[in-house]
Amino acid sequence: MFIISSLTGCGGSTAAPDDYVTNDGYELSSDDTGKTESDTSNSIGKENIKVGVLYISDPAEGSGYSYTHDLGILGMQSNLGLSDDQIERKIVDDADAEATKAAMEECITDGCSVIFTTSWGYMEATAEMAEKYPDVYFSHGTGYMSNGTNFNNYFGRIYQPRYLSGIVAGMNTQSNKIGYVAAMDTSSSEVTGGIDAFAIGVASVNPEAKIYVAVTNSWYDPEKEEEAARKLLDMGCDVMAQHCDTPYPMTLAQEYGVYGIGYNSDMSKEVPQACLCSVIWNWSAYYTAAVDAIIKGTWSCENYYGGMSEGLVEMTDLASFCAEGTQEKVAEATAAILNGSSNVFDGEMTTNTGEVIGSAGATLDDATITGGIDWYYENVVVVE
Repeated sequence: MFIISSLTGCGGSTAAPDDYVTNDGYELSSDDTGKTESDTSNSIGKENIKVGVLYISDPAEGSGYSYTHDLGILGMQSNLGLSDDQIERKIVDDADAEATKAAMEECITDGCSVIFTTSWGYMEATAEMAEKYPDVYFSHGTGYMSNGTNFNNYFGRIYQPRYLSGIVAGMNTQSNKIGYVAAMDTSSSEVTGGIDAFAIGVASVNPEAKIYVAVTNSWYDPEKEEEAARKLLDMGCDVMAQHCDTPYPMTLAQEYGVYGIGYNSDMSKEVPQACLCSVIWNWSAYYTAAVDAIIKGTWSCENYYGGMSEGLVEMTDLASFCAEGTQEKVAEATAAILNGSSNVFDGEMTTNTGEVIGSAGATLDDATITGGIDWYYENVVVVE
């Protein structure tokens, strides 16, 4: 169940995939027309809303990033009772600014009143289009740009379940070599922060283990992701993790007879013999609240940054073949995150170059976590 307990962002049905979960924790007060007594003059009405979504890859291709965002869109569509023709999907390379703007232009021409752009590379084009079309709502996934009127950004505390999955990896490695396929280097705080949270989790249960990171320098490149995964596996890594779009690190882990930790969606369906757990997004929690707010005219255009307590991110149940004691360690760490006694990036942290980050009794703030992590934790080794 997805529960929206503190949304700070802007806020017939299709059949859903097998791993779709209804956002039944979100209470809708509108009637069949989408109108309520609290509607403002800016309300659109459910019958008139049309949603455009930009993806960097075809969601039908598998279990990766775009697939998971599309699960969230399907969840929103089901929760709000929107028809298929009220959703318009575009697949466009986020490195091509002109193609990105053209895709948004097409959505607007087709009547879209809200556009979600799901990848980092869409950010500047989205900002430009928001200025050009002040009456259209633009919401960009990841990134940092917004304008306070019709353009916000949304992301989540994915580092929380990343940390938990690091505990799983540390408890289940035999070689003490853990592989991690990363889309970007330390220039991306999103990727690097995830690696560091994972590494901190590993170190908390297994100080002897190392995390070997192979960077593809692309948000979506199947060939490079496969190459990076094979390199790490050939080095002897016996647990694989990832921040990349394809499931290659997982499928190859099963091929090599070792373990993997999935990302974006539950990857146990592809690799049941290898998947220890998956770090997943429940994007429906955000998309439902955002579109519902636009329908009602209550969209505030604040940026959204949800976590485990909001139901936006989580770690799946552990595989039955996880090492003894893993569940207990994960349960303890989960409770600490949820009760606020742990923020993952707490106290003094030593980087892999010997620098000390943070201070005793303190924790990194959100701005640093989202935009200022350009260092690797002490147990991280970069593979060239």
